[in-house]
Amino acid sequence: MTTGIAEKILKKLEILERKDGNLPNSLEFYRKLLSLQLADKQRLKIPTSGLSPEVVNERIVTGRPLFEFDDLSIDWSLFRDTFEKVNALLSNYSKDWVEIVGNIELSTSFLKEAARAWFEGTRFPFIKTFSDANEALWEIVVHATFSPFMVSYLETSRKLVNQELWRRGYCPICGGNPDFSFLDKERGARWLLCSRCDTEWLFQRLECPHCGTKNQNTLAYFTDDKGLYRLYICEQCHTYLKAIDLRQTDDEVLLPLERFLTFDLDTQAQKNGYNPLPRVNRSLEIEQGGVTQSDKGGKVQ
Repeated sequence: MTTGIAEKILKKLEILERKDGNLPNSLEFYRKLLSLQLADKQRLKIPTSGLSPEVVNERIVTGRPLFEFDDLSIDWSLFRDTFEKVNALLSNYSKDWVEIVGNIELSTSFLKEAARAWFEGTRFPFIKTFSDANEALWEIVVHATFSPFMVSYLETSRKLVNQELWRRGYCPICGGNPDFSFLDKERGARWLLCSRCDTEWLFQRLECPHCGTKNQNTLAYFTDDKGLYRLYICEQCHTYLKAIDLRQTDDEVLLPLERFLTFDLDTQAQKNGYNPLPRVNRSLEIEQGGVTQSDKGGKVQ
């Protein structure tokens, strides 16, 4: 997220804390993490994309995200410093993480290997014997460490993306999957939010961003009584995606914060057998597009 959005989220969390007396553990952890990331992002040099207009156009047209891992210029000493701060923060919240990280030598080369595996969506090669839960902790930490660097590239590159030419189910900047979405105020168009770098991009309302199906018999959404939140589901691949309808509110909506304010939707979806989209779309060869059609919907039970 941009620096301005991060600062607004921190102020919003302060308001929530004063109102309720304290924050839930998840929001308190998020506030500390966001403060850490914001401070480290301000230490970064503003990167340039290094991509010519011709390369940008070729990648957008052929469905390749603008940045692959080797395109990124990373200050690995700063990356390691950020990792150590995130490590210290999570250690206060998770005994499992303390045990995991205590058995690994955290060299710079090790962190580069971890960063590449996370970015490219492959399993971390050094923890093949770990459980899925432990690998998920690694993903959280590497993601949190990478975030200030990813967002810096987003801020300098998002204007390069022609939204009408992209319209795919994965991020045009980094290739990450969406974990949230919104319907805009102007015409109710659906936009997806990248789970990794917070890029927003235009997408079809009647299409699954994961498997690409446009079969209206397998696509639906549930909504709350106010019509503010939606839970898009796909019966073909059994995935879900949360959304907020900006036409239903006059208040400023801070999309990255909405991920944490809508955990009840995640719980509801998963109890009914639907899964969040995986961290990275591994089917980038799937061409996605099509004509926008009408959704069908129901009520959240």
